[in-house]
Amino acid sequence: MEDKKYVTFFAIFFILFASNSYFRLIQCQLVPIVSDDLVETYIVFVEEPLGGANLLNDEELANFHRSFLPNNSLDSGKERMIYSYRHAISGFAALLTANEVLAMETKPGFLFARLREELRAQTTYTPQFMGLSEAGGLWYSSQFGVGMIIGVIDTGITPTHPSFQNFDELPAPPTTWFGTCWFGPDVCNNKLIGAMAFQNGQNPSPLDDIGHGTHCASTAGGSPVYDAGVLDQAKGTAVGMAPKAHLSAYKVLFGGRGWDYDFLAGIDQAIRDGVHVLSMSLGSGPKHFFESGIAVSSFSAITRGIVPCAAVGNEGPTASDISNDAPWILSVGASTTDRRIKVTLKLGNGMEIDGESAYQQDTFVSTEMELVFPGASGSEPDLQCSSLNPADVQGKIVLCVVAGLYNVDKGGRVKAAGGKGMIIMNNIQHGFTTLAEPHVLPASHISYVDAQKLVAYVQTTGQPKASIVFKGTQFGASPVPSIAYFSGRGPSNYNGGIIKPDIVAPGVNILAAWPTQVGPNPTGDTTSTFNFNSGTSMATPHVSGIVADLKKNHPDWSPAMIKSAIMTTAYVGKDDNNPIVDDAFSYQPASYFAMGARHVNPERANDPGLVYDIQPLDYIPYLCGMYPTNIVKIIVREQWIDCDTIQSITAAELNYPSIGVYALDIKKMPDGVDIRADTYSLPFLALNEKQSFRLQFTSTGNAQRGQVSEGYLIWSSTTHVVRSPISVIYY
Repeated sequence: MEDKKYVTFFAIFFILFASNSYFRLIQCQLVPIVSDDLVETYIVFVEEPLGGANLLNDEELANFHRSFLPNNSLDSGKERMIYSYRHAISGFAALLTANEVLAMETKPGFLFARLREELRAQTTYTPQFMGLSEAGGLWYSSQFGVGMIIGVIDTGITPTHPSFQNFDELPAPPTTWFGTCWFGPDVCNNKLIGAMAFQNGQNPSPLDDIGHGTHCASTAGGSPVYDAGVLDQAKGTAVGMAPKAHLSAYKVLFGGRGWDYDFLAGIDQAIRDGVHVLSMSLGSGPKHFFESGIAVSSFSAITRGIVPCAAVGNEGPTASDISNDAPWILSVGASTTDRRIKVTLKLGNGMEIDGESAYQQDTFVSTEMELVFPGASGSEPDLQCSSLNPADVQGKIVLCVVAGLYNVDKGGRVKAAGGKGMIIMNNIQHGFTTLAEPHVLPASHISYVDAQKLVAYVQTTGQPKASIVFKGTQFGASPVPSIAYFSGRGPSNYNGGIIKPDIVAPGVNILAAWPTQVGPNPTGDTTSTFNFNSGTSMATPHVSGIVADLKKNHPDWSPAMIKSAIMTTAYVGKDDNNPIVDDAFSYQPASYFAMGARHVNPERANDPGLVYDIQPLDYIPYLCGMYPTNIVKIIVREQWIDCDTIQSITAAELNYPSIGVYALDIKKMPDGVDIRADTYSLPFLALNEKQSFRLQFTSTGNAQRGQVSEGYLIWSSTTHVVRSPISVIYY
């Protein structure tokens, strides 16, 4: 008989925020409830026809799209096809029922379909993308986060920006606020209630010196600013996730860099001041908890009910290069939205390649120009366009590989050498993540797949030529959301196996406040300036603002309960056949170590049904399983701790919303696990009642060392679905 090893965790408690409910453990998918026979307008995304759409005329392409339909007209005789798209997306708009869409999913080439959505003029598009609305839901019930205080630990703030002006007669901060604003009462107000800087024991000006902190603060809790945009792109209303929350800025980075002791001073002040949420878009790479000022100070924060949100870093897609991975931190990765600031490169052979750029000059006349690829030599300076010979690039469109210089700086080099345009080409690591940046000349940032096509054309054509065509702001890109290539990835080497990140949020081409004008011809205006920026730094304040909204609605929830609500209600993708994908790996399904519990869904997080709670002292047995007593005391700051007398637990035994298990010491490595629960139903009779269940993991068969198996656990009632990701690593 084959030997079996067991990994078990238990005493996992749930708290229900609804009365008289009965939950059953099931394996299921949550799908929208839509009438099967109701005819509605769907937008359908499909793969390009064989050989590409450029080989077909308009009627041929429309007929290709019609091949996905059940028939060409409704019973009434009305034509089903509304639009056949060529350039905006690969797909079409048509009149369909939910059942007809379901049947369409089985057809080769089908990718994704969604119902139409009402469009309104706006720029910080991410609130709408995540389902937030002024008319109801989380924003309405939380009064837009009024009374909550978000502490932004960053590079400072631009206090005169309209994103930080008093909005809709904001009330004074709560009486629990004890902070001060360095800029004084003539500048600060009921939106920006605090601002301080910390540098080597001094308190200099907290004025933002690079824009990062301004961008993050406005994303978290900025007031609405109408007619905002970047170089006339993405025009609309810029607004933060908690528009009526108060903001307090703590400058601990100067020129984008700083020391952890200054950081700890900033956190110390923020806790003292009385913030409710910490937004920390900074980090220092993977390290033990006790080596991380962010981890240690965040533990102190949770003991006071403050929710610490932190970026997982931008070192992806390398595995295990992840920051801020302590279980008491809400760790945030970055994902994309369906908005693109599109630029099309039309090649001389008729091929069209779509990319992005924020610079799209109205007076630019698209003309065919010669293409040149300095990097064909293979040298790094030539690949990155850091060293150019004017004789080679004069009057041409120059191909530059991403990396090295900042992309906008590459454009400056190209322009100085006489180039007329630039194509930023992703390498394999950067995959499908493209950036809309304020370039100084006509440019387009293209994916790695498209870069390969472009290089092949240039290297096999005697006189390669192309023209750059500006397409402006467009929506409906697919697949979305996807994980940005740079987003920090697990598994963590320091947290004992907890899946990180916890959640992902929009972090690519995020429009938010900026201290100065950007682009090739700045006028010096600083009154209402915005910029696109990308990074897990941009994703984090999205979650920080959502946390403020949730905390307003649920003041009795602990930080762990808020985290659980966000994680167990995350958007997981359309279904198992259309999951969230990874930009860095050819749009393959993203792993839990790239996306955590998947994409934040603020409306569902407001009513999760069940939550996992962890009180600060509950972490002690876990920490004692990792560190000796003296180290645990550094983190927990309780002198009575003696790890020799405390029964330690593994990370899997924490009452955490995700489950990470390491298969250890198994003579025959398993190829999978069998998971059994000791109960398959949890009846709740009262609000805040606690119930527990136990899971047993049993290895089965053989597996390769380093193999990762993933699944999920679902508790479901008639009104709620509570989902936890499960990851098993064999080593």
